Amino acid sequence: METQLRALQKEALDALEHTSDSASLEAFRVNYLGRKGGQLTAILRQLGSVPAEERPRLGQVANEIKAEIERRFEERKQELGSLAGPKFQGIDCSLPGRYLPFGSLHPITQVMEEICAIFAGMGFAVAEGPDVETDHYNFEALNIPKHHPARDMHDTFYVTDSLLLRTHTSPMQARIMEKQEPPLCYIAPGKVYRCDSDITHTPMFHQVEGLLVDRNVSFADLKGVLTSFSRRIFHRDLPLRFRPSFFPFTEPSAEVDIACVMCGGKGCRVCKQTGWLEILGSGLIHPAVLSQVGYDPDIYSGFAFGMGVERIAMLKYGIDDIRLYYENDLRFLSQF
Repeated sequence: METQLRALQKEALDALEHTSDSASLEAFRVNYLGRKGGQLTAILRQLGSVPAEERPRLGQVANEIKAEIERRFEERKQELGSLAGPKFQGIDCSLPGRYLPFGSLHPITQVMEEICAIFAGMGFAVAEGPDVETDHYNFEALNIPKHHPARDMHDTFYVTDSLLLRTHTSPMQARIMEKQEPPLCYIAPGKVYRCDSDITHTPMFHQVEGLLVDRNVSFADLKGVLTSFSRRIFHRDLPLRFRPSFFPFTEPSAEVDIACVMCGGKGCRVCKQTGWLEILGSGLIHPAVLSQVGYDPDIYSGFAFGMGVERIAMLKYGIDDIRLYYENDLRFLSQF
């Protein structure tokens, strides 16, 4: 009989856990605890037929089991009663939960972090500077004196005559070199501002500046770093070309082009049938820039490069309108 009682106890407690409303709870009470037809009641009525010496022990076991089932019955009754309270009326707790979409990093942030990770793997440290910059660091320390025609290329937002929203991250070159002796190897990611807005330009965008200074740094070192970067950021071995250009703070200077990611260099509307797309500007640091921060250009040399993060992201993901990044359309942003 004890085996029978223990089995009934387990069966009853399992069944109680699966009750979900007052109707199933009442059915449980009738089936297990009811005075007429209840399974536990039927077993208890058989106690009179067991040997007299076993009767006290079995009676105690039966009463303990009955008490536990009744206690759990009352607890379950209170649990279901609380779910049926005013704040739960009309709610079906058995329905599956609603899907809550997860957020993700903005595509510009993702590309910025990927760029920084690639250069960090090459040994470049990360430095950050102010968005509101002085005229000295933004122009003059980069070999762009007042009335220099190169200033017209930047469409600057001026705060005062000597303060402005930085037009590039290149001011970090002078700031870093003023505080540290060579060798040094840095990238400087951040926001920059220019008075320009169309499908390929926005008044605020992001750049990553790169800087390396040491003894005997050559243009070959620059080409090696940028070729390795191109392969890693676009995840393929795209042809690269270095096209002569002009930047006041580098000499010689070069624009870096990659084979068009849309047509593979065959020529299309995106690359204007040239087969090439510009991705960044670069060059060896101008001796005048090194001299301004106290470096001897006869001993030290270096290279610098700067790239627009939005530009890299557009080429990486095949996006033809930069304004999509800032319209906050979740249909577009959720693709990344």
